[in-house]
Amino acid sequence: MASRDRRAPSVPTTEEEPVSTTTDTIVADVRGLTKHYAGVQALTDADVTIHTGEVRALLGRNGAGKSTLIRLLAGVETPDAGAVRIAGEQLDGGVRRAAELGVETVHQELSLVPQLTVAENMFLGAWPRSGGRVDYAQMARSAREVLHELGLAIDVHTTVGQLSIAEQQLVEICRAVRRSPRLLILDEPTSALAAGEVAVVLRTVRRIAETGVAVIYVSHRLDEIRQVATSATVMRDGRVVETVDLEDVSTARVVELMLGDAAQEQRRPDLRPIDRTAEPLLSVRDLVVAPKVEDVGFDVYAGEVLGLAGLMGSGRSETLRAVAGFDPIGAGEVHVAGRRVGSVTARGMKRLGIGMTPEDRKSSAIVPLLGVDENLVLADYRQVSSGPTISWNRLRQAARGLIDRLSISTARSSTPIVNLSGGNQQKAVIGRWLHAGSRVLLLDEPTRGVDVQAKDEIYRLIRQLADEGAAVVFVSGELEELPLVCDRVVVMRHGRVAGELTGDEITTDAVVAAAMTTD
Repeated sequence: MASRDRRAPSVPTTEEEPVSTTTDTIVADVRGLTKHYAGVQALTDADVTIHTGEVRALLGRNGAGKSTLIRLLAGVETPDAGAVRIAGEQLDGGVRRAAELGVETVHQELSLVPQLTVAENMFLGAWPRSGGRVDYAQMARSAREVLHELGLAIDVHTTVGQLSIAEQQLVEICRAVRRSPRLLILDEPTSALAAGEVAVVLRTVRRIAETGVAVIYVSHRLDEIRQVATSATVMRDGRVVETVDLEDVSTARVVELMLGDAAQEQRRPDLRPIDRTAEPLLSVRDLVVAPKVEDVGFDVYAGEVLGLAGLMGSGRSETLRAVAGFDPIGAGEVHVAGRRVGSVTARGMKRLGIGMTPEDRKSSAIVPLLGVDENLVLADYRQVSSGPTISWNRLRQAARGLIDRLSISTARSSTPIVNLSGGNQQKAVIGRWLHAGSRVLLLDEPTRGVDVQAKDEIYRLIRQLADEGAAVVFVSGELEELPLVCDRVVVMRHGRVAGELTGDEITTDAVVAAAMTTD
């Protein structure tokens, strides 16, 4: 097994009192760290100090600078100014140097090989050898030692593809621990997990810290953070705002530090009243989508933009996909215009006037090399066909009408959609469902990857569609967007509805607090 000499001894397993391994030894010392990309200042003069055995939460909105700080700590990138020291030695040689100094990172996206066993994945790229061959027996013994040390009962001979997502996440963490890190960086380790699986990961992280490893724990879930971390560094707009002791700070104060002036943003004043005495265009009741969604219900009315808020892993996207018929529903009911849908399928929901734009526009929404015109009519060729044959004149005429209506910026309707900006691509994806006559639009992250001006155009488009009588469900991980466009917001947490905000209640700080904290 790899040497464990970088860390303090494991927590005793006898009846003796466990010895605290948290000391004043500095593991990571960041001073004046600065980084910019193509004119964007991603990090400015950041100072962070982390000690042995400490679990430090790293908090901040999207774009706050967390990912940049992590990449610099892991040696993936080089700072423009400032320095990183690990155990007193300067980090100046990239990823390999960071690993030599004891920095290990577990990224949000798993990097396991499903066809290989747990043991093989834990030793991937460093399989022990004996006599010129892989020593599978030694590999299995060493893997068991790590799992046993962390109190995990996972069979090292099981192929990773047979494990649950939670177990795979634990194997990923164990692979990093096997390398005996001084500093372990965990980037959103529970974002893909169901609520019942999170506790196992948190317990494992605490156990790792008890062995003397310093842990940086990135998460948006404040209730989770309080269970695992002792302190939190809050970032905003590329700067370290403050490092706080979690025992001495309120959740409201943490949210205030994260948001800054954004907490004072006002809703758009031109939202018109919604007639909620009428039949909802879409009703969802007691929805269950294993393993992420449990007992979710909401209504959305004609002329309304309903925000579906929640952090990554809250179940918001899974809810939309199930309602649109792309994923199977385990239990619950869906009603469209007052009528229950017996079998919720993608084809059936489209016929009933439900359209959905997926969160990953590039891989799931556009056909890159087809023209804007062809992308606009993909959801319904009937209107541009004469019998079994597409009428190109009708297609171009329909496309031109949508391009003008949605203000899509393109030289020609036939321009390949991949040549358009992200904002114009997104408007075309929404336009596809207008062409299909959808009355209910399920928009999953419609402003992801677009610039500020394009975001504002999409907000205006969504409000315009609602004013014309559509019902819109708007999902966004950038919670500060929701007050700018929504009439009502349903907040999801751990796969359940955690609350609802209406009218003047919909402010950025209220949405963030509801999404990040427990009742």
